[in-house]
Amino acid sequence: MASLNFKGKSAVWNHHLSVPYHTLDKDNEKSLKGNDDSENLIIEADNLFALKSLLPKYQGKIDCIYIDPPYNTGEEGWAYNDNVNSPLIKDWLGKTVDKDDLTKHDKWLCMMTPRLKLLRELLSEDGAIFISIDDHEVHRLRSVLDEIFGEINFVTQIEWQKRYTRSNNTDDFTSMVEHIVVYGKSISFKPNLLSRTEDANDRYTNPDNDKRGPWKPMPFFSQASPAERRNLCYEIINPFTKEKIIPVRKAWRSEEAVYREYVANEKVYWGKDGSSKFPSIKSFLSEAREGMTPINFWSHDFAGNTDDANAEIKEIFGDKIFDTPKPSSLIKLILQTASKKDSVILDCFAGSGTTAHAVIEQNKDGGNRKYILVQLSEEIEKSKPAYRLGYRNVVEITRERVKRVIEKNKFKTGFTYYTLGQSIDADSIIAGKLPTYEEFAKYVFYLATGKNYPDKKTIDEKEFFVGTSNNESIYLLYRQNLDSLKSLAITLDWADKINKKDSGKKIVYAPACFLDDEHLEEFSIQFVSIPYNLFEKK
Repeated sequence: MASLNFKGKSAVWNHHLSVPYHTLDKDNEKSLKGNDDSENLIIEADNLFALKSLLPKYQGKIDCIYIDPPYNTGEEGWAYNDNVNSPLIKDWLGKTVDKDDLTKHDKWLCMMTPRLKLLRELLSEDGAIFISIDDHEVHRLRSVLDEIFGEINFVTQIEWQKRYTRSNNTDDFTSMVEHIVVYGKSISFKPNLLSRTEDANDRYTNPDNDKRGPWKPMPFFSQASPAERRNLCYEIINPFTKEKIIPVRKAWRSEEAVYREYVANEKVYWGKDGSSKFPSIKSFLSEAREGMTPINFWSHDFAGNTDDANAEIKEIFGDKIFDTPKPSSLIKLILQTASKKDSVILDCFAGSGTTAHAVIEQNKDGGNRKYILVQLSEEIEKSKPAYRLGYRNVVEITRERVKRVIEKNKFKTGFTYYTLGQSIDADSIIAGKLPTYEEFAKYVFYLATGKNYPDKKTIDEKEFFVGTSNNESIYLLYRQNLDSLKSLAITLDWADKINKKDSGKKIVYAPACFLDDEHLEEFSIQFVSIPYNLFEKK
């Protein structure tokens, strides 16, 4: 498979692994109490840190991801801000990417790569990611997604008709569509069937008053040639003209025994007066699928357009306070295509909060979908209508839209608002910024097992017990006190005491271990050093 090379690729390809895990701090004042408020999340944070912090609980749990990242047109005013250990990339930090930036594509790919890697980890095995993009980066996005998700997991590229009239204010082509690139976590992803439309049903008629109801004729040819499918090249006789017919360019679509069943069931149609050269098969509406397969062109009349999106914003806020919103009808169509009624939906470029709006609306079908939004606290320019209405950063708009949609519809749901908390890394620990035992235990369990959080009820701080996985017990020797940490270690007494209660395999995270390899083997202990040089701190 061909790969895409860009400046900084080697530095960012595994950068997601070195991103520190952060706790998430609940903001009670900005949260909205209601049903499922602990499962519907709005996170104010850099999405790279937020995605890493979601892993312990949500790895492999997200069913549908939609993101609308910067299109990198040179007019969006975004700057590269990831702290990657590379002199080249450090020189990019904080510099706005504009049209004349010769490395703008490299910067965009370096920004997207670690986020896409984390998003893939969060997806369930039968989940899918939908990414809105325009012509500037779609080909590069497809290339990097082929490497991260695997070319085999490419599903489709949807063309969304964002506009329905051409613009006469440009000398160039009028952009009528945007792309939505779709990849599955694996080949297990299968799109849902969509509800049948009146237009689709109207294609079924009943010209001969068949008692079985409306039908439409289906050609009896296959796509295979006679040379490819000789078993589908038998003789058929037109009962009206008595003409004998053998396929020449294309084979029949079914074997002869199946055709005989069609004849016996009076499903073969030779035209109104029997003069058709080739037979068709009656396909009855009553036998049709309950749903229809999705297509890769989404017209504005059922997926919405930019005018609809702007109208939604104005209806909610009284003014157009967000420059490039998406219509909720577009995201609802994604949900109808790729979510179940209990799915968790993630959007880490949340913008005005359209994804949560769409989830709330789609749940009118009786569903209980949850949403997770991540939005950076981007400052709003003083010249913007949003600033005049009192909004100082984008995430305020995100939260307010979700709150107003819930209140307008009189739903009983709520959400929890989080900000990024402290990082759990060496520098923070040595500086005395210590997480709670429960916070650290959850992260340790994820590190040890690669699985989601253990049941909170299993965590026992007094016994230093975290949980079990695959017949292994996980322990964490830790206190939320720096002085206590300096004296904690796996000792012979502790190992003997624990082994009497738990003689199986044990993974023990601790600042130090005073046992030799022979005793570790005797007590079935795998020691993992908490990688913080606590004893070197003076």
